Amino acid sequence: MNRPGRHLTAAALTASLLPVFAGAPEAYAKDEPKVLTVAVAQSVDSLSPFLATRLVSTSLLRLTYEYLTDYDPGDAHAVPGLATKWSASPDKLTWTYTIRSDAKWSDGRQVTAEDAAWTFTKMMTDPEAATANGSYVTNFAQVTAPTPTQLVVRLKSPQSTMTALDMPIVPKHVWEKVGDFSKFNNDKSFPIVGDGPFVITDYKADSYVRLKANKDFWRGAPKFDELLFKYYKDGDAAVAALQKGEVSFVHNLTPAQAKSLSTQENIKVNDAPGRRFYALAVNPGARAKDGTRFGDGHPSLLDQRVRQALFRAVDRTALIDRVFQGHAMEGEGYIPPRFADYFWKPSPTQKLSYDPQRAAQLLDQAGYRKNADGRRLGKDGKPITYRILCHATDPNDKAVGQYLKEWWDELGIGVRLDCLDNVTDPWLAGTYDLAFDGWSVNPDPDYVLSIHTCGALPATPKDTGATDNFICDKQYDALYARQLAEYDPAKRAALVREMQSRLYDLGYMNVMAYQNSVEAYRTDQIASIETMPKAAGNIYGQDGYWSWWSAVPAASSGDSSSGMSGGVIAGIVAGAALLAGAGVFLGLRRRAGAEDRE
Repeated sequence: MNRPGRHLTAAALTASLLPVFAGAPEAYAKDEPKVLTVAVAQSVDSLSPFLATRLVSTSLLRLTYEYLTDYDPGDAHAVPGLATKWSASPDKLTWTYTIRSDAKWSDGRQVTAEDAAWTFTKMMTDPEAATANGSYVTNFAQVTAPTPTQLVVRLKSPQSTMTALDMPIVPKHVWEKVGDFSKFNNDKSFPIVGDGPFVITDYKADSYVRLKANKDFWRGAPKFDELLFKYYKDGDAAVAALQKGEVSFVHNLTPAQAKSLSTQENIKVNDAPGRRFYALAVNPGARAKDGTRFGDGHPSLLDQRVRQALFRAVDRTALIDRVFQGHAMEGEGYIPPRFADYFWKPSPTQKLSYDPQRAAQLLDQAGYRKNADGRRLGKDGKPITYRILCHATDPNDKAVGQYLKEWWDELGIGVRLDCLDNVTDPWLAGTYDLAFDGWSVNPDPDYVLSIHTCGALPATPKDTGATDNFICDKQYDALYARQLAEYDPAKRAALVREMQSRLYDLGYMNVMAYQNSVEAYRTDQIASIETMPKAAGNIYGQDGYWSWWSAVPAASSGDSSSGMSGGVIAGIVAGAALLAGAGVFLGLRRRAGAEDRE
C-alpha cells in the first residue's frame, strides 16, 4: 500500500556497523549467524503500522506483525494468518474470526482477539491512527473480543474486503501506552514487540534496518538467523556490492545491470511481471476535506482537455522499447495484467493513443494557443512550463522525463524536471504540477482504489491524508462504494473495471507502463527463495512475508529443497503443498523508486 517515490538520502553503513561478506562465500561457517543482506533503494517513512505508507516500510511491517489473513503464495487466495477461520452472518453484516491460540508476541505474551479488537477500534476512533489504513475500518460499526480466541466485527453495510484486511494487528499492551499517534514512529525502543516471522532489533534512518528471526513464530522459524536491509542511494553501488558478496539480494535493476549480472557466476537474475504500475500523476488542485484549496498546481491542468492532450502526447510504445528495453508492458488501466480478474483496457474508441496532432487540437480547443515563438500561453499570458516531480535516484524518471520534454516541446509546452531525493514535502503541500507515481497493487485492489476517493483527502491542509494526488470525483466515489459492498466476484470485478475507466477518462493518472520485477541474488548465499506467484513471480515486494521467511541459506541447502516444512505447509492450507521454487521483496503505501507505495 504506499507517499510518492521518496528515497533515502544517506550513504551506506561503514563496515564496522554492518556484517559484510568478504568475497563470495560458498557456505556459512557452522556457528556463524546466517545473515541475509538485502540492498534497498528507499528509506523508511515510519515503523508505525498506523503511519507507514512506503513500500519498504509496509514490507518490514509484514515481517513484524501478522494480519488476520494472508495471501497464498501460489495463487493469492485468502489463507489463515492470525485468524484460523472466519464466517459471516446471513446478512453479511457480522463477521466472526477465530484467533489462533498458538501465536505469541515476541516478549512472551499471548496474542489474543483483544489485540485485534483494540487495533481496529483505535483506528475507528482516532483519526491519527487511521492515517495509513483507515479506509479498511470506515465501514466498521463495532469490533469486540468476546473471548481470547473470538473476534467479532459488525459492519454498517456489507464489505467485500473482510478476508483481505491488509493491516497489521499490534499488541495492545504496548500500543495502548502511546499518546499522539501522529508523532509516534515506533523507532526508538528495540526490539520492537511483534508476532511475525522476524523481530526488528535495530534501525538507523536512511541507513539500515536489522531484524532477527522469531524462533517462536507459529508458522515455523525462518531459516536465516537475521535479515539486514541495507540502503543504497546509488543503484550501481548496490550492484557492485552484490558482485563482491557484500549483499545477498538487489532489486530494481536496470536492463543493462540485469544483462551484465545474468552471465556472472553465483548470481541468479529474476525477471518477471510485477504487481506495480508506473504512472504520471497530475495535480488536480490540492484540497482538503474542509474545502480549503492549497498548493500551486498549474490552473490549466484543471481542464480535462488539457490532461487528455498530455496523454495523447506520450508514446508509451517508445518508452517500453527505449527506456524499459522490453522489461515492462505498455500501461493502460490502473491495475496490472497480473491481476487478470480486475485488469482493464480501454476500447479502441476510448483509448487515448499517441496522437500529437490530436493533442494540439485539444489544447487549441481549451484556449491554450501558441504565440509567435511557438509557446503555449496560459490564461495569464505567460508561456506554460510544467514542473514534474522526479525521484533523483530513479534513472527511469530521468529518462522518461527527457522524452516528455521532447514530446511536449512539440506542443509548445515547457517541462522542468524537479528531481529530488525527497519529493514528499512538495507532494503533500501540492506544490507540483505533475509527478512520477507508482503503486504496488494487492490481490484485492481495494486499497489502491480507495486512495482516489474524496474520503482519502486530508482533513485540513495541515493534516496528512491517505490520498494519492488529491483526486475527488463523486462518480468515482459512487462506484467505489458499490464495489466495496459487492460480494459477487464477477459483479465486483466489473465495477472495479468501470472505476478504472472513469480514472482513465478523467486524465489525472497516466499509467505508462507495468514494470517487471528485475532482481538478482547470490546463489552461494541463498540456496532457494520463493517467488510469488510461483509461475513467473517476484521476490521483492510480495503480498506477504513468503520470500524472506522461506529463504534457505546456501549452507543449509541439503536440509530442505523447498524451504518449507510439512508442518508449515499444513499451517497454510490443509493437504496442499506450497511453493518449492527459486526466486522476494519491494513494489502501496506502497510506491517506490518509483518504489514508494504498495
